[in-house]
Amino acid sequence: MINRLAVTTLPADVPAFLRAPAAADEIEYLGPEPDRWRSKAEPELAAAQAPEHFIDLELADALGPLPHKRLDFEAKVFAASQRPETIGLQPWQTDEVWERLKAAMRQYREIKAAGQDSKDVEAAIIFYAGWLGHYVGDGSQPLHVTVKYNGWVGPNPNGYTVEHKIHYEFESPFVAANIHPPDVQAKMTPVKAIDGDMFDAYVGYLRQTATHIEQVYQLDKAGGFAGAGTQESRDFTAERLAAGASMLRDMIYSAWLDSAQPVPDPYAGK
Repeated sequence: MINRLAVTTLPADVPAFLRAPAAADEIEYLGPEPDRWRSKAEPELAAAQAPEHFIDLELADALGPLPHKRLDFEAKVFAASQRPETIGLQPWQTDEVWERLKAAMRQYREIKAAGQDSKDVEAAIIFYAGWLGHYVGDGSQPLHVTVKYNGWVGPNPNGYTVEHKIHYEFESPFVAANIHPPDVQAKMTPVKAIDGDMFDAYVGYLRQTATHIEQVYQLDKAGGFAGAGTQESRDFTAERLAAGASMLRDMIYSAWLDSAQPVPDPYAGK
Protein backbone atom coordinates (compact mmCIF):
# COMPACT_ATOMS: atom_id res chain seq x y z
CA MET A 1 0.00 0.00 0.00
CA ILE A 2 2.82 2.40 0.88
CA ASN A 3 4.63 1.71 -2.39
CA ARG A 4 1.57 2.13 -4.59
CA LEU A 5 0.43 5.33 -2.89
CA ALA A 6 3.91 6.81 -3.12
CA VAL A 7 4.31 6.25 -6.83
CA THR A 8 0.76 7.18 -7.79
CA THR A 9 1.10 10.56 -6.05
CA LEU A 10 4.40 11.59 -7.66
CA PRO A 11 4.28 15.03 -9.28
CA ALA A 12 4.00 15.49 -13.03
CA ASP A 13 7.63 16.52 -13.51
CA VAL A 14 8.78 12.97 -12.71
CA PRO A 15 9.18 10.90 -15.91
CA ALA A 16 5.93 9.43 -17.19
CA PHE A 17 7.19 5.84 -17.20
CA LEU A 18 7.55 5.95 -13.41
CA ARG A 19 3.98 7.18 -12.98
CA ALA A 20 2.47 4.65 -15.39
CA PRO A 21 0.07 1.94 -14.12
CA ALA A 22 2.53 -0.81 -15.03
CA ALA A 23 5.23 0.81 -12.91
CA ALA A 24 2.82 1.18 -9.99
CA ASP A 25 1.95 -2.52 -10.23
CA GLU A 26 5.60 -3.55 -10.24
CA ILE A 27 6.61 -1.19 -7.44
CA GLU A 28 3.72 -2.47 -5.34
CA TYR A 29 4.82 -6.06 -5.97
CA LEU A 30 8.39 -5.20 -4.97
CA GLY A 31 7.35 -3.76 -1.61
CA PRO A 32 7.74 -7.09 0.23
CA GLU A 33 10.80 -8.16 -1.83
CA PRO A 34 13.40 -7.91 0.98
CA ASP A 35 11.21 -10.12 3.15
CA ARG A 36 11.36 -12.74 0.40
CA TRP A 37 15.12 -12.80 0.99
CA ARG A 38 14.68 -13.96 4.60
CA SER A 39 14.08 -17.63 3.88
CA LYS A 40 16.04 -20.40 5.58
CA ALA A 41 16.67 -21.68 2.05
CA GLU A 42 19.15 -18.76 1.65
CA PRO A 43 20.74 -18.62 5.11
CA GLU A 44 23.68 -16.36 4.28
CA LEU A 45 21.46 -13.81 2.56
CA ALA A 46 18.90 -13.96 5.37
CA ALA A 47 21.54 -13.38 8.04
CA ALA A 48 23.26 -10.54 6.17
CA GLN A 49 20.19 -8.49 5.38
CA ALA A 50 17.97 -9.13 8.42
CA PRO A 51 19.51 -6.17 10.36
CA GLU A 52 18.69 -3.84 7.47
CA HIS A 53 14.99 -3.88 8.37
CA PHE A 54 15.33 -2.23 11.79
CA ILE A 55 17.40 -0.10 14.12
CA ASP A 56 17.17 -0.10 17.90
CA LEU A 57 17.74 3.59 18.38
CA GLU A 58 18.25 3.24 22.12
CA LEU A 59 21.28 1.02 21.52
CA ALA A 60 22.59 2.99 18.54
CA ASP A 61 22.37 6.33 20.32
CA ALA A 62 24.28 4.94 23.30
CA LEU A 63 27.32 4.76 20.99
CA GLY A 64 27.17 8.45 20.07
CA PRO A 65 26.16 10.33 16.90
CA LEU A 66 25.24 8.13 13.95
CA PRO A 67 27.93 8.32 11.24
CA HIS A 68 26.77 8.62 7.64
CA LYS A 69 28.65 5.57 6.39
CA ARG A 70 27.67 2.01 7.28
CA LEU A 71 31.23 0.78 7.79
CA ASP A 72 32.01 3.65 10.17
CA PHE A 73 29.00 2.69 12.27
CA GLU A 74 29.94 -0.99 12.20
CA ALA A 75 33.46 -0.13 13.32
CA LYS A 76 32.02 1.84 16.22
CA VAL A 77 29.79 -1.10 17.17
CA PHE A 78 32.64 -3.61 17.09
CA ALA A 79 34.82 -1.24 19.13
CA ALA A 80 32.12 -1.34 21.81
CA SER A 81 32.28 -5.17 21.77
CA GLN A 82 28.83 -5.38 20.21
CA ARG A 83 27.46 -6.73 16.93
CA PRO A 84 25.68 -4.70 14.22
CA GLU A 85 22.99 -7.34 13.81
CA THR A 86 21.86 -6.79 17.40
CA ILE A 87 21.40 -3.04 16.84
CA GLY A 88 20.24 -2.82 13.22
CA LEU A 89 21.35 -1.09 10.03
CA GLN A 90 18.09 0.37 8.74
CA PRO A 91 19.10 3.96 7.94
CA TRP A 92 22.29 2.96 6.15
CA GLN A 93 20.57 0.41 3.95
CA THR A 94 17.80 2.86 3.10
CA ASP A 95 20.23 5.64 2.19
CA GLU A 96 22.33 3.27 0.07
CA VAL A 97 19.31 2.05 -1.91
CA TRP A 98 18.20 5.68 -2.37
CA GLU A 99 21.63 6.51 -3.78
CA ARG A 100 21.31 3.56 -6.19
CA LEU A 101 17.98 5.02 -7.34
CA LYS A 102 19.52 8.46 -7.81
CA ALA A 103 22.44 7.02 -9.79
CA ALA A 104 20.04 5.13 -12.09
CA MET A 105 18.01 8.29 -12.63
CA ARG A 106 21.17 10.17 -13.57
CA GLN A 107 21.94 7.44 -16.10
CA TYR A 108 18.38 7.74 -17.44
CA ARG A 109 18.91 11.45 -18.04
CA GLU A 110 22.15 10.75 -19.90
CA ILE A 111 20.59 8.05 -22.07
CA LYS A 112 17.61 10.23 -22.94
CA ALA A 113 19.87 13.18 -23.75
CA ALA A 114 21.80 10.93 -26.13
CA GLY A 115 18.59 9.87 -27.85
CA GLN A 116 19.07 6.23 -26.88
CA ASP A 117 16.58 3.58 -25.76
CA SER A 118 15.97 3.97 -22.01
CA LYS A 119 13.96 0.77 -21.48
CA ASP A 120 16.63 -1.06 -19.49
CA VAL A 121 17.44 1.80 -17.12
CA GLU A 122 13.71 2.39 -16.60
CA ALA A 123 13.43 -1.19 -15.33
CA ALA A 124 16.33 -0.55 -12.94
CA ILE A 125 14.71 2.62 -11.62
CA ILE A 126 11.43 0.81 -11.01
CA PHE A 127 13.26 -1.95 -9.15
CA TYR A 128 15.22 0.46 -6.95
CA ALA A 129 12.07 2.48 -6.15
CA GLY A 130 10.21 -0.67 -5.12
CA TRP A 131 13.15 -1.98 -3.10
CA LEU A 132 13.52 1.38 -1.35
CA GLY A 133 9.86 1.34 -0.39
CA HIS A 134 10.27 -1.70 1.80
CA TYR A 135 12.69 0.01 4.15
CA VAL A 136 10.87 3.34 4.18
CA GLY A 137 7.70 1.45 5.05
CA ASP A 138 9.51 -0.39 7.83
CA GLY A 139 10.72 2.97 9.09
CA SER A 140 7.16 4.22 9.53
CA GLN A 141 6.37 1.36 11.96
CA PRO A 142 7.39 2.39 15.50
CA LEU A 143 8.32 -1.15 16.52
CA HIS A 144 11.10 -1.17 13.90
CA VAL A 145 13.10 1.50 15.76
CA THR A 146 13.21 0.20 19.32
CA VAL A 147 14.39 -2.59 21.60
CA LYS A 148 10.69 -2.91 22.46
CA TYR A 149 10.07 -4.30 18.97
CA ASN A 150 7.88 -7.23 20.00
CA GLY A 151 6.82 -6.89 23.61
CA TRP A 152 7.69 -4.31 26.25
CA VAL A 153 11.12 -4.62 27.89
CA GLY A 154 12.42 -2.92 30.99
CA PRO A 155 10.31 -1.31 33.75
CA ASN A 156 6.64 -1.75 32.93
CA PRO A 157 4.50 0.22 35.40
CA ASN A 158 1.67 0.54 32.85
CA GLY A 159 1.39 -3.18 32.28
CA TYR A 160 1.99 -3.25 28.55
CA THR A 161 2.13 -6.60 26.81
CA VAL A 162 5.36 -8.59 27.03
CA GLU A 163 4.12 -11.32 24.70
CA HIS A 164 5.92 -11.63 21.39
CA LYS A 165 2.83 -11.03 19.26
CA ILE A 166 2.22 -7.30 19.06
CA HIS A 167 4.55 -6.59 16.13
CA TYR A 168 2.88 -8.98 13.71
CA GLU A 169 -0.66 -8.37 14.92
CA PHE A 170 -0.31 -4.60 14.49
CA GLU A 171 1.38 -4.41 11.10
CA SER A 172 -0.11 -7.42 9.33
CA PRO A 173 -3.58 -8.80 10.12
CA PHE A 174 -4.89 -5.56 11.60
CA VAL A 175 -3.79 -3.51 8.59
CA ALA A 176 -5.05 -6.08 6.10
CA ALA A 177 -8.48 -6.23 7.69
CA ASN A 178 -9.08 -2.58 8.48
CA ILE A 179 -6.93 -0.06 6.60
CA HIS A 180 -7.66 0.88 2.98
CA PRO A 181 -5.76 3.10 0.54
CA PRO A 182 -8.24 6.02 0.62
CA ASP A 183 -7.90 6.14 4.43
CA VAL A 184 -4.14 6.50 4.05
CA GLN A 185 -4.01 8.83 1.06
CA ALA A 186 -6.24 11.32 2.84
CA LYS A 187 -3.56 11.65 5.54
CA MET A 188 -0.53 12.03 3.24
CA THR A 189 1.39 15.30 3.29
CA PRO A 190 1.83 17.50 0.19
CA VAL A 191 4.71 16.47 -2.03
CA LYS A 192 8.01 18.20 -1.34
CA ALA A 193 11.67 17.90 -2.21
CA ILE A 194 13.86 16.90 0.71
CA ASP A 195 16.50 19.57 1.23
CA GLY A 196 19.94 18.90 2.60
CA ASP A 197 21.55 15.56 3.38
CA MET A 198 19.29 12.56 2.78
CA PHE A 199 20.82 10.43 5.55
CA ASP A 200 20.12 13.14 8.11
CA ALA A 201 16.60 13.62 6.79
CA TYR A 202 15.90 9.92 6.95
CA VAL A 203 17.24 9.57 10.49
CA GLY A 204 14.96 12.47 11.43
CA TYR A 205 12.06 10.53 9.96
CA LEU A 206 13.00 7.48 12.07
CA ARG A 207 13.21 9.62 15.19
CA GLN A 208 9.76 11.01 14.52
CA THR A 209 8.51 7.43 14.17
CA ALA A 210 10.11 6.62 17.52
CA THR A 211 7.93 9.20 19.29
CA HIS A 212 4.99 6.82 18.71
CA ILE A 213 6.47 3.68 20.33
CA GLU A 214 4.54 3.87 23.57
CA GLN A 215 1.36 4.83 21.72
CA VAL A 216 1.43 1.46 19.95
CA TYR A 217 1.50 -0.28 23.33
CA GLN A 218 -1.22 1.96 24.72
CA LEU A 219 -3.49 1.18 21.79
CA ASP A 220 -2.74 -2.52 22.09
CA LYS A 221 -3.58 -2.51 25.80
CA ALA A 222 -6.95 -0.94 24.95
CA GLY A 223 -7.68 -3.68 22.41
CA GLY A 224 -6.92 -1.41 19.48
CA PHE A 225 -5.40 -4.10 17.28
CA ALA A 226 -7.91 -6.87 17.94
CA GLY A 227 -10.53 -7.40 15.27
CA ALA A 228 -11.73 -4.05 13.96
CA GLY A 229 -9.90 -2.25 16.75
CA THR A 230 -11.01 1.27 17.60
CA GLN A 231 -11.38 4.48 15.63
CA GLU A 232 -8.27 5.77 17.37
CA SER A 233 -6.20 2.73 16.42
CA ARG A 234 -7.42 2.80 12.82
CA ASP A 235 -6.62 6.50 12.50
CA PHE A 236 -3.20 5.99 14.08
CA THR A 237 -2.33 3.14 11.73
CA ALA A 238 -3.48 5.07 8.67
CA GLU A 239 -1.34 8.01 9.80
CA ARG A 240 1.73 5.77 10.12
CA LEU A 241 1.17 4.31 6.66
CA ALA A 242 0.65 7.83 5.30
CA ALA A 243 3.94 8.92 6.84
CA GLY A 244 5.67 6.07 5.05
CA ALA A 245 3.98 6.74 1.70
CA SER A 246 4.71 10.47 1.92
CA MET A 247 8.36 9.91 2.80
CA LEU A 248 8.85 7.36 0.03
CA ARG A 249 7.22 9.65 -2.54
CA ASP A 250 9.38 12.57 -1.44
CA MET A 251 12.55 10.45 -1.50
CA ILE A 252 11.80 9.26 -5.05
CA TYR A 253 11.04 12.82 -6.12
CA SER A 254 14.22 14.11 -4.48
CA ALA A 255 16.28 11.41 -6.19
CA TRP A 256 14.90 12.61 -9.53
CA LEU A 257 15.70 16.25 -8.82
CA ASP A 258 19.15 15.48 -7.41
CA SER A 259 19.99 13.28 -10.40
CA ALA A 260 20.15 16.43 -12.53
CA GLN A 261 23.09 17.77 -10.52
CA PRO A 262 26.58 17.31 -11.99
CA VAL A 263 28.71 14.62 -10.41
CA PRO A 264 31.55 16.14 -8.36
CA ASP A 265 34.99 15.75 -9.94
CA PRO A 266 36.85 13.13 -7.87
CA TYR A 267 40.14 14.80 -8.74
CA ALA A 268 39.13 18.35 -7.83
CA GLY A 269 41.61 19.90 -5.42
CA LYS A 270 44.20 17.16 -5.86
